[in-house]
Amino acid sequence: MSPLNILIIVTNVSMYASGQLKTGLWLSELTHIYDTAKQKGYNITIASPKGGNVPIDPESVRYFALDKVSTMYWNDVSFREMLNNSSSLAEIANQQYDLVYLAGGHGTMYDFPDDVMMQSIVRKQYESGRIVAAICHGVGGLLNVKLSNGENLIRGKAMTGFDWFEETLARRKKEVPFNLEAAIREKGADLKKALIPMTSHVVVDGNLITGQNPFSSKEMARVVARQLDKKG
Repeated sequence: MSPLNILIIVTNVSMYASGQLKTGLWLSELTHIYDTAKQKGYNITIASPKGGNVPIDPESVRYFALDKVSTMYWNDVSFREMLNNSSSLAEIANQQYDLVYLAGGHGTMYDFPDDVMMQSIVRKQYESGRIVAAICHGVGGLLNVKLSNGENLIRGKAMTGFDWFEETLARRKKEVPFNLEAAIREKGADLKKALIPMTSHVVVDGNLITGQNPFSSKEMARVVARQLDKKG
């Protein structure tokens, strides 16, 4: 049996629009799914809207004491080199994947929502019955995806994502370009939240899997792998 193919999409954006603070990929939202995929023997492609360098949010590096998996990969020279040379979405758009996974970080709020290539990849993936997953701010990449019938992909779907109170706790309300929680609701999704902010929460609705925040990274990896096993 041939190994599964998975695509992890990450941001290229390294600064908030104010120019005052750095942002980028939230590292654990890549490392946990990546580590699980490696252990499972999946073929892994990491791509970004433009390709090339993937900036890491410096805030996410501060959590290493609590996250041995991220520490391990951050200290891996080959992993860091891979993040300097991501594929562009245009380069991989015609490939077929068993999983398309949108990793988060505040940088995604700038380059995910309006990326037409990403919308096309996600739409094809979802309509083929294969798994689409997104975590934290990465769910912003689902906001403007329309299905072939013209409906918003997330309309009526149970899902989660980084909520506005969590944005308050992260002290980024004045920096972010929009309110992600409000945007999810405006698209007609059934937004689910963890009972306690900044704790792990994963929602599965058919072949759509979403995670609320960085603390959901480990559980997201487990749930995604379990769903892939079911389909396999």
